[in-house]
Amino acid sequence: MENEKRLEAFESMLLAIQNNYDETADKMEKLKKEGKEKTATYRQLMGNKMMYQNMLSMYNIYGLIRE
Repeated sequence: MENEKRLEAFESMLLAIQNNYDETADKMEKLKKEGKEKTATYRQLMGNKMMYQNMLSMYNIYGLIRE
């Protein structure tokens, strides 16, 4: 039972990270279309996107993401 809870928590976390990555990329694209690549918001989103990408890369390295 403990392992099932951990697996469910992992799957929830992975889904949240994937969703956050996609949402961040969408927001950045919108700002880019508006010519706002130099704004603090865009730069913060870039930092967040890089963090999410790093996390997803680590999951991928350990074979934890289903393709």
